[in-house]
Amino acid sequence: MLLNGKTPSINQIRYFVAVAKYLSFRQAATSLGISQPTLTSQINALENSLDLVLFERSRTGTLLSPQGKALLEAAEEVLQANHRFNEIARDLAEGEVVTFRLGIPPTLGPYLLPHILPELHQRKPGLRFYVREAAPQALQHGLLHGEYDLIISPLSSEYSQLITEPLFNEPLKFVVPSDHKLAGNAFVRPEQIAGEKVLTLEDRHHFHHQVQHICDEIGADLQRDYEGTSLDTLRQMVVMGMGVAFLPGLYIHSELHHPEALHVCEIEGMPIERQHSLAWRNTAPGRKTFREITSVIRDIIGNRLSTAVEVIND
Repeated sequence: MLLNGKTPSINQIRYFVAVAKYLSFRQAATSLGISQPTLTSQINALENSLDLVLFERSRTGTLLSPQGKALLEAAEEVLQANHRFNEIARDLAEGEVVTFRLGIPPTLGPYLLPHILPELHQRKPGLRFYVREAAPQALQHGLLHGEYDLIISPLSSEYSQLITEPLFNEPLKFVVPSDHKLAGNAFVRPEQIAGEKVLTLEDRHHFHHQVQHICDEIGADLQRDYEGTSLDTLRQMVVMGMGVAFLPGLYIHSELHHPEALHVCEIEGMPIERQHSLAWRNTAPGRKTFREITSVIRDIIGNRLSTAVEVIND
């Protein structure tokens, strides 16, 4: 029984979980978008209503108390149940027309969605998508915390809370300036790239780390001083002779219709690709709909993009 008769609010429980995650009132307040004094006040009010000390505070930092540790899992379950309640209520209120929040990486979205969304809308006219771009790790974090309903990501799920359905494999192509010594070859051997200056995107992109792994494997020199902010800027840097690069197959399919200034080839005996999957929370009320969307997307990609990517069927 609560001593003062007050039931903790959803916000207070959310604040408790945030502080428990960061073990820092400052970082938790920033992530929640509230001031630190407001957060401190609400945690104090929660502790008073429960008659418990949830955190041990000292000059060296913040720790969960034994009581806080005992309550944390239940608090997370309350937040998940609240999110499910809101999702179901939203779907019921919207009736046949449902808007889903879709997250996708900026290295994929502009080169994939224009090929699939128009036909997807024709086949399922009641569907709407609010699309936002972010890096794969941010997408996965946002999906887990309810910022997205669906994400398309090259990251496979490491969380039991997520359902991940592979969609397609996308090749990465090797591109060089048209006046490069390797231009004109359909295939180049890995040893021919050893020592080449390879350009890539900034390291906040998952694509950067995949290219870095490729460079480490073949002995190429990844250029950290000159990193592109987008695939378009990366392409222009190659055109200007600043180095060579790997570009995603869908980007090449969508953007390089007349690549006079670039030569596109592949690494002999070393197919390079990245896998993209559709993912959602395993508690999402739209799970059946999401599986139907997966099947439709695979079908559309197979019909429209089979020359650029390889569809992964069940």
